[in-house]
Amino acid sequence: MRRKLIVQKFGGSSVADVKRIKNVAKRVVSYAKKGCDLVVVVSALGDTTDELIELANKINPEPSEREMDMLLSTGEQISVALLAMAIHKLGFEAISFTGAQVGIITDSSHTRARILKINTDKIKEELNNGRIVIVAGFQGATLNQDITTLGRGGSDLTAVALAKELGADECEIYTDVKGIYTTDPRIEPKARKIEEITYDEMLEMASLGAQVMQARSIEVAKKFNVPIHVRSSFSKDIGTMIIKEVKIMEEVVVSGITLNKNQAKITICNVPDRPGVASMIFKELSGSGINVDMIVQNVSHLRQTDISFTVNKTDVSKATKIIRSVARGIRAGEVLLDEDIARISIVGVGMKSHHGVAATMFSVLAKNKVNIEMISTSDISLSCVIKKKFAEKAVKALHKEFGLTK
Repeated sequence: MRRKLIVQKFGGSSVADVKRIKNVAKRVVSYAKKGCDLVVVVSALGDTTDELIELANKINPEPSEREMDMLLSTGEQISVALLAMAIHKLGFEAISFTGAQVGIITDSSHTRARILKINTDKIKEELNNGRIVIVAGFQGATLNQDITTLGRGGSDLTAVALAKELGADECEIYTDVKGIYTTDPRIEPKARKIEEITYDEMLEMASLGAQVMQARSIEVAKKFNVPIHVRSSFSKDIGTMIIKEVKIMEEVVVSGITLNKNQAKITICNVPDRPGVASMIFKELSGSGINVDMIVQNVSHLRQTDISFTVNKTDVSKATKIIRSVARGIRAGEVLLDEDIARISIVGVGMKSHHGVAATMFSVLAKNKVNIEMISTSDISLSCVIKKKFAEKAVKALHKEFGLTK
């Protein structure tokens, strides 16, 4: 009879110190004792990635992206080796690998590479030999054997992609919270844990700032229908299942509220109002691998307009340099940068069939004297850019208004 295959992923907080690494080893071994085959994906210890980025910036504020990948990939190499040692101490066979060693082939987009294919032969061979396979998350290699990384939260993507390629029975994502909540419980202690959530809702929440899972990993899970169980490393409680469809009650309109403080707004003033100008601006950003989020263009009365858009703070320096160059080329005016913003979003599949959701959100923000600077919508989400100082107050007010408290 075929043994049950489980892919597990443990985040940085789960392996932050020796005690937690040993705790993860015990958790993994408990599954092995039940006769399961295990592939374990591990992130770098604690805040290692942030510390490496800080170290790099002290050497060179604008480091080569290739060398950043070489540097950042070392974090996971440490954690997989230590976890393998901890499992050996418990009397079980385990072997650790880098992403490149297990055949995770990516494109050459350093710091945000995309997985092209995975050769699972080595993993299957080790599983057949009775070993627990431990894989460094967040990384792979190009066909030319250059090390690449998969972007923030990339270990989630490693786990989901491996679960798909191996035909795993389960994909468990372990973190420092007990599942997916209606909002960040560190902001709103009355946030409620969600038992089941759809891929679409989770994708929106992850894209809009929820830090529990990487958005790209949810895209892959949705595309290949990989069920995901998000749960705590420090509890045996059932977490949140991310699945294709959820049977929801008719009155559930909003499932969750997200907050993203890691964005900045760039405004190009006095842009010539003629065809092709916007294309020139955003083509330059796209060509440099910069993702633009919300875009607002003012109505033009004098054949000139202002264009504002948001980008991740990690891309601010690069984006600002590009935009100032483009602005000179198209004879636009001043380029303004505002890093004192936050994006607050409400998400829920029930929004498709309910009217008045936007009006309610705007009304709540108005009552709390919160000015809206930008707005964007999708079928199942509504986002507003506001000043950062009002962000947490707005989350709590909206959470209460939409009945999401415990």
